Amino acid sequence: MAAYKTLKGQSIRQVAQDPTNPLLGEIWYNTTLGALKGYQTISAAWASGGNLGSARDGLAGAGLQTAGLAFGGDQVPPAVSAKTEEYNGSSWSEQNDLSTARNILGGAGTQTAGLAFGGTTPGATNATEEYGGTSWTSGGNLGTGRYFLTGAGTQTAGLAIGGSPPASAGLTNTEEYNGSSWTAGGALPASRRSSAACGTQTAGLNFGGKGSGAPSEANTTEEYDGSSWTSGGTLNTARRTLAGAGSQTAALGMAGYPPNRTDCEKYNGTSWSITASMSTARRYTAGCGTQAAGLGFGGYAPGGKTNATEEFTDTFNAARTLTTS
Repeated sequence: MAAYKTLKGQSIRQVAQDPTNPLLGEIWYNTTLGALKGYQTISAAWASGGNLGSARDGLAGAGLQTAGLAFGGDQVPPAVSAKTEEYNGSSWSEQNDLSTARNILGGAGTQTAGLAFGGTTPGATNATEEYGGTSWTSGGNLGTGRYFLTGAGTQTAGLAIGGSPPASAGLTNTEEYNGSSWTAGGALPASRRSSAACGTQTAGLNFGGKGSGAPSEANTTEEYDGSSWTSGGTLNTARRTLAGAGSQTAALGMAGYPPNRTDCEKYNGTSWSITASMSTARRYTAGCGTQAAGLGFGGYAPGGKTNATEEFTDTFNAARTLTTS
């Protein structure tokens, strides 16, 4: 004879409080709330955040989703920007400007210890500035002035990667910052500009961008160990002028070109997988945060420069109300 639970199903237990360590798929009735609840997998998603005070593209970012930093770029009407803004998880507030207005620059660090380097003023610059949470001060100059570069690491252990000129191919140059000066690091295996990067000086990640040859958009990924680059997994979609967040083993790549893109990818240290798309298609955007909690802001959208900010939440498990009756 079949068991009762096979014929009728298992009863749903009643509890006064949600269990502290539920199993995935577990269901219970919370008598205090009068609600049927279950422990479910919540899919990755982007949500709208507070708009930047100034719409711009070609800006740089640093920090976390709840403590972000946006600086530089090109604003409307076309003008190289020195603007700096801080994000608190819901809104941006304007802070003291960069000493040198610049566009398509590199950035790294945190909201209270940021690093801005390179860019065009117009014209390639090697200037570096350090942010202390209130204002910017001069740091050591890059060995090679460049724009269309990308950055990773911290204010005292930063990475400057690739860039232009030459605009036709890009550079292989990598430089390491120690808090006061830049020194040459291991060269990229191929020239690159307009790529994205994340991670640290001893565990960095560089991906996408534009190189020489055809197609010019790259889907390659390189991992840095503090002295040299090695090949990693390839992006599902080759692109340039994208943004990155996270670490070498848990990265997030967002947006890019061509055309203006909404699609995003996640890296696990070996391979890239497609994840939730942004709401606003964009290129020349900036990003910061982690793979679990990323932030994308600014860029060039179909209607022009945008101030739109979006917050990424990766897949997670959580208790959810199934009914309130």
